[in-house]
Amino acid sequence: MSKRKPYIRKLETNWWLKTGFYTRYMLREGSCIFITLYSLILTWGIFNLSQGESSFNMWLDTLQNPFFIILHLIVLIFALYHSITWFALAPKAIALWVKGTRIEDSVIIATHYAAFAIVTVLCLLIITL
Repeated sequence: MSKRKPYIRKLETNWWLKTGFYTRYMLREGSCIFITLYSLILTWGIFNLSQGESSFNMWLDTLQNPFFIILHLIVLIFALYHSITWFALAPKAIALWVKGTRIEDSVIIATHYAAFAIVTVLCLLIITL
């Protein structure tokens, strides 16, 4: 074992606020807390649905509390931010070549948004039928 003292770099707790890239990254990764909370709320709703109509209606009444409405808005913002950043990463993960020419990043991103819109509309149609 060495008798030398190891170098320990001091890192401030707000290091991620000093650079825009790291701030956006930490917001994206921190959004998982709200997304997880939303998943638990939906799981709670499924459980209440299995308990009967009155239990499910009480759950729906609980969701009309201003706290839950604000929470849903926060989760929506984080989910949209997460989706936007995810689609922006797609060209870095997928290098598509057609006849020796690389497809532009904007085309890949636009295709992802179009697929997202189509799937969303299909889900809404299934739900309303």
